[in-house]
Amino acid sequence: MTGPANHSNDSLARALTGFSSTSGHPTITEDAVIGPDTVRKYTNEFWTSRQRQASSIHEISYRACFKPQLPCFFISLLTRPGDVVYDPFNGRGTTAIEAALLGRNVIANDASPLSRIMTEARFFPPDLMAIEKRLADIPAGSGRAAIDLSMFYHPDTEREIVSLRRHTLGRAEASLDDHIDHWIAMVATNRLTGHSKGFFSVYTLPPNQAVSQGSQRKINEKRMQTPEYRDTRQIILTKTRSLLRSVTGTDVKNLNRAGNSALLLTGDAGKTPKIQDESVNLTVTSPPFLDIVQYREDNWLRCWFNGLDANEIGRQITMARTVERWAEVMGRVFRELFRITVPGGYVAFEVGEVRNRTIRLEEHVVPLGIAAGFSCECVLINQQTFTKTSNIWGVGNMEAGTNTNRIVVFKKPQ
Repeated sequence: MTGPANHSNDSLARALTGFSSTSGHPTITEDAVIGPDTVRKYTNEFWTSRQRQASSIHEISYRACFKPQLPCFFISLLTRPGDVVYDPFNGRGTTAIEAALLGRNVIANDASPLSRIMTEARFFPPDLMAIEKRLADIPAGSGRAAIDLSMFYHPDTEREIVSLRRHTLGRAEASLDDHIDHWIAMVATNRLTGHSKGFFSVYTLPPNQAVSQGSQRKINEKRMQTPEYRDTRQIILTKTRSLLRSVTGTDVKNLNRAGNSALLLTGDAGKTPKIQDESVNLTVTSPPFLDIVQYREDNWLRCWFNGLDANEIGRQITMARTVERWAEVMGRVFRELFRITVPGGYVAFEVGEVRNRTIRLEEHVVPLGIAAGFSCECVLINQQTFTKTSNIWGVGNMEAGTNTNRIVVFKKPQ
């Protein structure tokens, strides 16, 4: 599916129906009744990590993020270079970065300011030697953190982290920060804790979440481990090399171009007055799913490093505990999406099978989109090889060895 996208219902249907996966499986097409509406449902392996190797610059850890192949599929199918691609729940910035790499313009929003920290720096990848020089210019650490981090870090490692934190926050406060500082802060934020020697911390949970001090003490006791010294500067340089290993000159130009014009917002996805009416060609997003992912608990250490109030941010994150409350919040988001979407534009809204498959959010999302004024083009189900990550969310598996992405596709009438 290459070449200019044809923005007609028939074209989208033909593209999905005629799609053949790398394993040769044809698309399964069926109708699903959702409330008073009948919606076409397409199932296939529309993308895998093997079909198109994603850019290494995506490899930033964060909870509740989808693979780059998902936005790539919809951006390639439904937009042209120069179109505007939007994500109202930006997270680590997967949609934004992928859109930039593909030559599209970018708008992104998230309730957490961490999202901008993780996204903006990657529009402007700096030279490795410039990063090395900047790190060498940062004074050696001499003080400990104001909070107890001894269960995570060797004292000398902690001093280096405090020094990095003081440098990045001080430069920002004095309005002296630049792309190099932003990159260092972004990489350091993503190296704070993890389960290998590529992170600043002793062995802990995977890097997309940070346990509490008390929980880390229990991990240390169970594993009979004591934090060892980790060279933070070398870890930042090593991760930088990894992030940039597949980035080409063309990629850098596309990222820079998109970054220079990008609108990056921090706020309520249901109220985005800075986005003009009928200015977005495609939205690709994955919203917060009920109360499955605890953003505040997962990100308290990242917030500390970046001088942010984790409790205040947590209050801004949609963590609805009932489907009714979740639908109320998402109804406002859909009304806002309808306002900002161009006639003929699309919304690809990824939902999950949650709470052991007892709730299928597409059954609630389809009526919300239609009520906002969209037509529901289809529910696309990408069936793929099972990965451990899906269990974190409660994503229901269709059968042993597989999991799914479920995306509801809407279109704004011409």
